[in-house]
Amino acid sequence: MKVLIIGGVAGGATAAARLRRLDEQAEIIVFERSGYVSYANCGLPYYIGGVIQEEKKLTLQTPQSFRSRFNIDVRVRSEVTKIDPAVQTVTVHDLANDRFYTESYDKLILSPGARAVVPPLPGADGKRVFTLRTVEDTFRIRDFLEQRKPTRAVVVGGGFVGLEMAENLMARGLDVTLVEQLDQVMPPFDFDMAQEIHAGLRARGLHLRLSTAVTAITDHDTGPVTVSLKNGQSLDCDLVLLAVGVAPDTALAKAAGLELGERGSIVVDEHMRTSQPDIYAVGDAVRIRHRVTGKAGLISLAGPANKQGRIAADHICGLPAVYRGAAGSSVIKLFDMTAAAAGLNEKTAKALGVCYDKALLFSASHAGYYPGGTNMSIKVLFDPESGRILGAQIVGADGVDKRIDVLATAIQAGMTAADLEELDLAYAPPYASAKDPVNMAGYVIENLRMGLVKQYHWHDVAALPRDGSVTMLDVRTDAEYAQGHIEGTVHIPLDQLRARMGELDPAKPLYINCRSGQRSYIACRLLSQYGYDCHNLSGGFRFYEVVTGNPPLDERKTGECGLPL
Repeated sequence: MKVLIIGGVAGGATAAARLRRLDEQAEIIVFERSGYVSYANCGLPYYIGGVIQEEKKLTLQTPQSFRSRFNIDVRVRSEVTKIDPAVQTVTVHDLANDRFYTESYDKLILSPGARAVVPPLPGADGKRVFTLRTVEDTFRIRDFLEQRKPTRAVVVGGGFVGLEMAENLMARGLDVTLVEQLDQVMPPFDFDMAQEIHAGLRARGLHLRLSTAVTAITDHDTGPVTVSLKNGQSLDCDLVLLAVGVAPDTALAKAAGLELGERGSIVVDEHMRTSQPDIYAVGDAVRIRHRVTGKAGLISLAGPANKQGRIAADHICGLPAVYRGAAGSSVIKLFDMTAAAAGLNEKTAKALGVCYDKALLFSASHAGYYPGGTNMSIKVLFDPESGRILGAQIVGADGVDKRIDVLATAIQAGMTAADLEELDLAYAPPYASAKDPVNMAGYVIENLRMGLVKQYHWHDVAALPRDGSVTMLDVRTDAEYAQGHIEGTVHIPLDQLRARMGELDPAKPLYINCRSGQRSYIACRLLSQYGYDCHNLSGGFRFYEVVTGNPPLDERKTGECGLPL
């Protein structure tokens, strides 16, 4: 059997190695148009920033190591320009020698990945304008930084690459402005959770220009690069990084007559076969099924690509491997913060008409009495009828990655909030609390579902009547209240509430808040047992202030922890 693989990064390299482990006799050839294979695409920004210092650390394998360990023929600087499914051949352009030749196949695996989108802007092709997708891109940027010593940079785009590059350019001493045409960075996150990210980024010195687009780039030969914005302003800098997203690189598949789907993605079945049974496709270029909704879509992440490469290889070798989709689990380091998401966010749930509710928590990364703990903002979407977990987003510092992985597992397994309550998670004071934040999410959701508490959200506050028909109650301490509060609130500290509840009219609905939602929950439980109609502010005043006021300083290292629900 002869198998050709087009693309030698995550999906293609994984498929090649798996094929060899399953079939020692197969002839396997990998074509890669760049000069490198099996490289750590996600590590490229960190090489530019100096976190990864050795160039060889970026490449997990080389053509020579593939040959010596796996007896696989890897041909770099080799671009496949045509696929002919009728006769099962490909045409290859040997870029190093500028010659063309054909190669036949029994099975073909497409792993072309995605290409960096370059918007049609005047000046986007300037010498000091860069994109980051390949190892060669990385070397160009790092060489420019070391030779030209720039001091100012503009990053266009607030996704993974844009934010990681902003951080790493700042690590090299550059003053960085990030421009994003949306009103938030990180599209996998909802607007409210993105506000947590914005506050942290600004506190660490990144200049954010949101809700504006770049209209032109002017590269003055002897002066600065000028980035013109849609709002009429302009930014001068020494280099521009375009990171506005990626698109499936499927021109080859389209020319071969393969069936395409959303945004030109390659349609595949559960075995990663395309509309041509002897051609498989994996990675960023393929359309897959979302694990929560069952809908087709694109998820451009390394984890799914590697799994798909393995499944394609298994199926070629006769194993009954099936790919069941992905939930988009992702995590990003942002200075000393971590932001992570899995499953559905509110934007997607609303767009698809999914019935959901949400819970917000502010939980400690480990036991509050053990030094060094930090707090995490956690948002969980769930089905209000069944309690099934639909999605999660977390912003914090320590322990975010651990909790999102547990929640991603729960999402994939179809677990409910009641299941989260019962999870037996590892506990020791340096690592967690006896009631882990994941358990706490289950408790909060089940309290809501059982009717033990009703909630309202930050976006409901402005619409609450100020005509005296409802009572807005703040149960924080005197000092906390004096530092800032929601206009129109009555102030009674929680520890005085039993003695002073006579000051509240039981005929009026109560909308209660504290700092994080924990004390106000206790107040709701207390007052509801005396006949009051109580609503708890999800996420508390702290989250309300972040979303509506965007406080400039990060305050994760303070606050209440560990109160029982």
